Amino acid sequence: MLSSLAVLGAGSWGTALAYLFSRRAEQVRLWARSSEAAAAMQGSRTNTRYLPGVILPNNVECTDSLEEALHDSDIVILAVPSFAVEQTSLQMASLLPQRARLVSGSKGLESTTGKRLLEVVEGAVPGIRNRLSVLSGPNLAREAAAGMPTATVVAAYDPAVATAVQAALSLPQFRIYTNPDVIGVELGGALKNIIAIAAGITDGLAYGENTKAALVSRGLTEIRRLGRSLGAHDATFSGLSGIGDLYATCASSQSRNHRVGFELGQGKSLNEILKGMDQIAEGVPTIQAALLLASRTGVEMPITQCLHEVIFRGASPRRSVSALMARSHSSELDLV
Repeated sequence: MLSSLAVLGAGSWGTALAYLFSRRAEQVRLWARSSEAAAAMQGSRTNTRYLPGVILPNNVECTDSLEEALHDSDIVILAVPSFAVEQTSLQMASLLPQRARLVSGSKGLESTTGKRLLEVVEGAVPGIRNRLSVLSGPNLAREAAAGMPTATVVAAYDPAVATAVQAALSLPQFRIYTNPDVIGVELGGALKNIIAIAAGITDGLAYGENTKAALVSRGLTEIRRLGRSLGAHDATFSGLSGIGDLYATCASSQSRNHRVGFELGQGKSLNEILKGMDQIAEGVPTIQAALLLASRTGVEMPITQCLHEVIFRGASPRRSVSALMARSHSSELDLV
């Protein structure tokens, strides 16, 4: 049993993690950027905005003080949106206990540089590399908090760190595997959000399961291709942070990225869709980051490129699907 654990970020996933791991730590501190949100959760014992119906146990303390959240923590879980990772990491750099292991539960890429989020954290928190890990997999927040069985994977630069996090956080209904491929685990968790938007578009256009299955399988090819060019292992993309997370995000109505795609397919504009959402759809900024990485490595990502045209240049979703289908014929194996 851990003495103290901190979760930074009180969205649906951060709240779900605080709830889950309250069974693995004597004390859990859930940090929210907003003092109003922290006070409301502390008083009501629930996150009515992001995870209604889930009652936080008494050993979960909600706070807007980063210093208080981090004090004497054994494990710190970063669960803020990708755009907030650098700022939050800079703020916590001088507050993080020397013994604390830092686990990234955030998914995405830095949109302007293409950096993985662990790279962003390393740049902000000196000397953190050997205490750093990433948690990723098919983990929809509502289902995890409801106690539905799921599995996830933790990857770290130091295998001993991954093993320690696995031992500290595993639960009967939340099975944790380890993986030494930090690059692949992070990329799988980030890039699947792009394909989920595309899958949502096919559903919004009422194209059926054949279309979505083809889209998802070719999307996995793009993810694997880019991952290999950046040093990831192919096998990782056949695992929980690859096809596992891809399937959950593309198939579930709980997926924010699928929702964005579905509503695009229904004819709504991106601005209209995002105004109606209270959480970040990470796939939108990740499209730009992925294409930046693809241009650097010479990797072809036609689905991602088509999504860029739809989302950022107003191209017709239906015509974009037709354009994908009309590409030059090739061998499936030439592309994997």
